[in-house]
Amino acid sequence: MSYHDPVLLKESVDLLITNPSGTYVDLTFGGGGHSRAILERLSDSGRLIAFDQDADSAANRIEDPRFCFVPSNFKNLTRFLQYHQAYPADGILADLGISSHQIDTAERGFSYRQDGLLDMRMNQQQALTAKEVVNHYDEAQLSKLFYTYGELANGRQLARSILRAREAKEIETTFGLVEALEPCLPKGKSSKVLSKIFQALRIEVNHEMEVLESMLTQTADALKEGGRLVVIAYHSLEDRLVKNIMRSGRLDGEVEKDFYGNPQTPFKLVTRKAVAPSEEEINTNPRARSGKLRAAEKITPITR
Repeated sequence: MSYHDPVLLKESVDLLITNPSGTYVDLTFGGGGHSRAILERLSDSGRLIAFDQDADSAANRIEDPRFCFVPSNFKNLTRFLQYHQAYPADGILADLGISSHQIDTAERGFSYRQDGLLDMRMNQQQALTAKEVVNHYDEAQLSKLFYTYGELANGRQLARSILRAREAKEIETTFGLVEALEPCLPKGKSSKVLSKIFQALRIEVNHEMEVLESMLTQTADALKEGGRLVVIAYHSLEDRLVKNIMRSGRLDGEVEKDFYGNPQTPFKLVTRKAVAPSEEEINTNPRARSGKLRAAEKITPITR
């Protein structure tokens, strides 16, 4: 089994590379699929800086003088690019979400289909785990995260089901959590709901939305004029932030204008709408089906 099948590989690299001699950034190294494709397109003078906070990904590091691996969360984008004298860069790529390796490794606790400890940490050095969230968050906290991060209307019902189950004993495993949620799961559609519940817990444990917001707000300054930002998102919460940043340079999507009414945005859209995986790719890699790729180019705002 491969570590991870990179999603929208050709499409993302085609949109990213504008200068083969430039410096590029892969913010989600994982199994190195996107990074290897980028390196194939770079000249001898090109450079690639790759980030990943998951210690497992370090085993996939590429032996290439043009490659630099940064074992860190991508919220530290600016700091490490400056440290490696790669600021600003010619292009930044982020393939958000979770790798096949993480899903398929039962003891990481990311999947409801395999029994393992409720962990879900991407950075295994951090303290907060899914077990802590499930067993110690109160009803209001659990309800809010299921509603907000899972986009589930019955968040309070799900939270109460967990609270009832943990009164009897601590919920320690993924299968234990599924059992606790069983009374709330719709017959015939439990997989879809469980996916959203586990997504919500994963986002909470890893502070994914806050980290994504931090990274996205750094990208405009971290890119050279003409540099590209390419992002693959897998759920609407991520995609909305990506779309807003690319359209306006702001997380709320509001386009600021100068005194003359000229839009003051650091990007111009390269993709007018999200690029989706082909049917062929989805058939080969079903986990690609929810991927949405967007790309934008750094510009100089109009000033007078």
